[in-house]
Amino acid sequence: MDLAHTPEEEEFRARLREWLGKALPSLPPKPSPDDWPARRTYDLGWQRMLHDAGYAGLHWPVDAGGRGATPTQHLIFLEETEKAGAPYVGANFVGLLHAGPTIAAEGTPAQRARWLPPVLRGEEVWCQGFSEPDAGSDLASLRTRATRDGDHYVVNGSKIWTSHAEVADWCELLVRTDPDAPRHRGITWLALPMDAPGITIRPLRTLAGSAEFAEVFLDDVRVPVTNRVGDENDGWRVTMVTLSFERGTAFVGEVVACRRVLGELARAARDNGRWDDPVLRRRLGGLNAEFRALWRLTQWNVSEAEASGTGVPGAGGSVFKLRYSHARQELYDAAADVLGPESLDLDRPWVLDRLSALSYTIAAGTSQIQRNIVAERILGLPKGR
Repeated sequence: MDLAHTPEEEEFRARLREWLGKALPSLPPKPSPDDWPARRTYDLGWQRMLHDAGYAGLHWPVDAGGRGATPTQHLIFLEETEKAGAPYVGANFVGLLHAGPTIAAEGTPAQRARWLPPVLRGEEVWCQGFSEPDAGSDLASLRTRATRDGDHYVVNGSKIWTSHAEVADWCELLVRTDPDAPRHRGITWLALPMDAPGITIRPLRTLAGSAEFAEVFLDDVRVPVTNRVGDENDGWRVTMVTLSFERGTAFVGEVVACRRVLGELARAARDNGRWDDPVLRRRLGGLNAEFRALWRLTQWNVSEAEASGTGVPGAGGSVFKLRYSHARQELYDAAADVLGPESLDLDRPWVLDRLSALSYTIAAGTSQIQRNIVAERILGLPKGR
């Protein structure tokens, strides 16, 4: 595979750099990390700027409202925006990276027309309603029930770790529509309006002190059948599409961020004398090789998805997600070594990131789940009983 950039791709990079140089100084001050309504406004404002400049939805197909850019152009966009210190997708990462691509791949023309443009224009926020208190890592054992009543589903149950639920307009919701079917076959994927009667949201505070997650309780919530993406009881297949995007491309920008942090760690180690430790130098060198390899794996995964004609990442996304989760934890453990006793100071750079990194081997499917996927779908090993 030739991974060299073409003249057209380098021209795209130059235009993007020029635009970022003009756009970023015009941004308002970034709000407090704990003020999610203000962060919603800030993040959606940035998304609108991207949309107006022609950089929104680069990785989305044209018929879904995207720009139809090549996978390489999308990766160049992620590289350059991270290097320039541009805002992350923030409050609307579910809409841009999970729900939006899923609807683009599985939704009807009417669903695409209704839900995708507002995401790209920075007008609506989505959250994810997959995990449940009693399901753990076994997502297929979810119990939230949806009963058909004419043109609506009546939903009862609860969800946990619902990202940005308190500021979301919509939720990608998994429900059980056939309790008698085998557990993977009785699930349906719904788009839930978060202002529907019967929804209660309780924010959850994380180890790092932030509250971007919430519990969501659903009591006789009515959802139109037209909000169903895919067929009834075919939600597990649709969910695999969502999780493919979540594991295969949603963390791509963070690899670039980790490479930037690694360079900052090396400079900090030189400044405070920790660079004299050969063990630390070898550790940082190994991480540099790790993140370079992850970036190449990302290039391969997105190219494979494009070549498949579906644009949906395959099982290779689980390889990426598995290794990236652990590499991120190793990076911030190395940061603690560089900081020494200051690694206990929550006001120091990288300390809160270290606490956040602990969740990465759980989020978007635990490492145990990813190992099962790699073993069964890539290596062809028999399923456990």
